[in-house]
Amino acid sequence: MGQIIVDKNRNPIIPLDYPDPDVIRVDYVYYMVTTTMYFMPGCEILRSYDLVNWEHAGYVYDRLDGTQEQTLYNDKNAYGKGMWAASLRFHKGTFYICFVANDTGKTYLFRSSSIEGPWKKSCIEGFYHDCSLLFDDDGRIYIAYGNKNIYITELNDELTGPKKGGLRRLAVSDEGNDRLGYEGTHLYKINGKYYLFFIHSLREKWRRVEACFVADSLEGEFTGRDVFNEDLGYCGQGVAQGAIVDTPEGKWYAILFQDRGASGRMPVLIPVSWENSFPVLGMQGRMPEYFCVEDKAPEYHYRPLVESDDFKDECAVNKERYGCFGLKSAWQFNHEPDLSLVQRDLSEGILWITTDKLCKNLTQAKNTLTQRMLFPGCEGEVTVEAAYLKEGDYAGICAFQSCYGMAALTRRDGRLYVVMKARKAEDDSLQAMEPDTSEGTEWELCHVQGTKVRLKVSVNFADGRDQADFFYLDTQGKWRKIGITQNLYFKLDFFTGCRFGLFVYATKETGGKAGFADFKYIKTV
Repeated sequence: MGQIIVDKNRNPIIPLDYPDPDVIRVDYVYYMVTTTMYFMPGCEILRSYDLVNWEHAGYVYDRLDGTQEQTLYNDKNAYGKGMWAASLRFHKGTFYICFVANDTGKTYLFRSSSIEGPWKKSCIEGFYHDCSLLFDDDGRIYIAYGNKNIYITELNDELTGPKKGGLRRLAVSDEGNDRLGYEGTHLYKINGKYYLFFIHSLREKWRRVEACFVADSLEGEFTGRDVFNEDLGYCGQGVAQGAIVDTPEGKWYAILFQDRGASGRMPVLIPVSWENSFPVLGMQGRMPEYFCVEDKAPEYHYRPLVESDDFKDECAVNKERYGCFGLKSAWQFNHEPDLSLVQRDLSEGILWITTDKLCKNLTQAKNTLTQRMLFPGCEGEVTVEAAYLKEGDYAGICAFQSCYGMAALTRRDGRLYVVMKARKAEDDSLQAMEPDTSEGTEWELCHVQGTKVRLKVSVNFADGRDQADFFYLDTQGKWRKIGITQNLYFKLDFFTGCRFGLFVYATKETGGKAGFADFKYIKTV
């Protein structure tokens, strides 16, 4: 058995956008599920042997319901919606994942005998916001859920809906909190007592805090209080919402998330102790400078959650490593892809994407291929083959969010240009921007020779700056900045951290295509 020392500077343990974590342990292996919203494949599961290092284990679904919103049909989309805050459980040899999708208004239940799948999909009657499943010792099954008012409902044995005559009760209320009431529920039974964990905001100012309530029975009174109010020294951003989990040695930890600006919401690891059967997170409410975790696989090599790609891998045989429709699992498409428009040239290492609809801007583009951005800084670069672009097409690499920025090749009057376009944010608040019907602002346009150009996006999230710069490689082999430095923001209309995106879209006629080669992912800060 190995042991690794983790200090507070390792938090966030995953410096990527993995919000709303739920974590379980099965024997010596930990599994985490987080919110993936509208990205496909969806509902990503991570695996760890030490609670600090994590890798991709699988996706629960390739497609959810194939609605017009989920497929970016016409002008419809699922931005800011999709699957949220899943509950992950393991009971009698079966894994269960339950979540709601805010675009369809349904509660989904997936189950599998293996974490890698295949997963069987069904629905639970009703809509259970930020739900948490509990398989009780007596064989009864409950779901806890809600916002401000937290309810517990007993489910039938088939998990298709509420049990007739079963328990349904209001457990805890945070009415009167105009900022954020209790939500992000996690329900546990530990040593005969029932625990409800929540996220909410302080009432006097916006700040995420974690709360816990306990009862002797599900019918009894839940009493509790805030148990963690800490920002880890980052911009006053609180830490809350997530799971608690024990180790084989009997130690306890919480994995919650923290807002890190435009880069997203990131898991942090916090030791948990117990006083009079009540959890104590951190030490006297603070994150200790050092703490230890046991590593059951000290020689294990974790695969990266983000990575470069030469698009040459023959990958159909390994679903875990190539879980994005045959592409590396680090990738996700923005919305459900149309694979008839995506082709791969393995010998040349080129990913071709063809257009089949007209778009006003980047956010409407189908088959945009994305990866999360590393905090506190990273770069993504790619070579774009533009020989088959049609008039008015755009193809390139972007900082993907509602206030996007992009470096792209475009064809105008038969000539190729590199262009930087962006959509400026209306303000720096969390509030959603108005629906994007604009074409974005063009900040610079440069004529280029040849049909292949290398493009780059460089982002810096350090100290809350949250900015992106855009470049192209000139004929002398030097990077030239193009356009403006784009300010990036986390906003509620997309509700996700900024990502690298490889894209092509048409504005005048369909049928053009772009090739993407030699994507490089570089950690810079």
